[in-house]
Amino acid sequence: MTAEAVLVAALSGRALASAARRAGFLAYVVDAFGDTDTHEIAAGSRCLGGAVNAGFRAKPLIAALTELSAEAPRPPIGLVLGSGFEDTPRLVATLAKRFRLLGNGARAIERAKNPQEFFTLLDRLDIPHPKTRLGRPDDGEGWLSKRIGGSGGAHVVECRKARATRGRYFQRELKGEPVSLLVVAQADNIAIAGFTRQWTSGTGPRPYRYGGAAGPISLEAAIETRMIDAAAAVCRELGLVGLVSFDFILDRGCPFLLEGNPRPGATLDVLDPPGRGLLRAHVEASRGGAVALDPSGEHHAAAILYADAGPLRVESIAWPVWTADRPGAGTRIPRHRPIATVFASGSTPDDARSICSRRLDELAQMLYGRAQHREPNHAETNRPFPERVGGRRPYR
Repeated sequence: MTAEAVLVAALSGRALASAARRAGFLAYVVDAFGDTDTHEIAAGSRCLGGAVNAGFRAKPLIAALTELSAEAPRPPIGLVLGSGFEDTPRLVATLAKRFRLLGNGARAIERAKNPQEFFTLLDRLDIPHPKTRLGRPDDGEGWLSKRIGGSGGAHVVECRKARATRGRYFQRELKGEPVSLLVVAQADNIAIAGFTRQWTSGTGPRPYRYGGAAGPISLEAAIETRMIDAAAAVCRELGLVGLVSFDFILDRGCPFLLEGNPRPGATLDVLDPPGRGLLRAHVEASRGGAVALDPSGEHHAAAILYADAGPLRVESIAWPVWTADRPGAGTRIPRHRPIATVFASGSTPDDARSICSRRLDELAQMLYGRAQHREPNHAETNRPFPERVGGRRPYR
């Protein structure tokens, strides 16, 4: 019997396509990158490059998804949304009229990503979080400016360096340890996919951009319990379903909740080894089924290589097997933009991260090793920071 088909839409669809394949689905993917390995993994794919700067638009996205649906051997069971929809609840609502959403709908996403509503909820639930406000503080020292609905950390800047306030909010900076919790939310329960330790790769104009993650990690039992209780309460109050990630800062033994992401996140690459099938759990939870997850005993890390050494024109190369999100030959990448992802496994999360670090250096040497690979500083490309550059203010 032919495997079930799922539709996927995300700015970068490779991770979800890989997860779908591991879960036994045929993935039909629409994204903005069109990386070579996405095409190889997906049963069918379309690239909407214009979504890089302007975000997805309903008409071309629906057209692409409709075309892919017609290509599938069986009607797709639904649509999984990844990055790129956090600040477009109206678009999500429009998609829901045409396709069955496997995951959270427009209202749930809006409530989770609207800072005023989300942090008011945390106050009511007595969940610790950094001081957060919509208006710029009079003294910006120690405050960060974040784009509403932003992801990947590239949108985060020091408050005093923020040029605008429209579509942004402000949050006190905490200096603790970044930790993420990935769960599968069900009607009245959550299943724990795992904890990961994250880090930034902060050079150039985006000092807080996402660098990578390693896991699963173990924390003190009391801290894990507080994080799990916070995630369960938020999922219950917002009616979230499927894969949801929560980002915390551990400061002096207290987990402060920074944000919730009501979709499969970056740590899917770390916490979903072959055989675990987290996307299958996501689909089952979205359908209203019960989910139970076995713990993952393997330790993995994933990290992003950025073009910090200078602008780059990608040549045709033999990509190492431990790479992903591989841009096609001829892609031009300006300085500080993401190039690709590297993976590693190890006996511990720290070991996996160390191997990742060495592989980042190895891949950088491979790509920058010849002078003709470098591009002048005005090089342009369709690979943005891991957040779209354009944006409309979604919540008022």
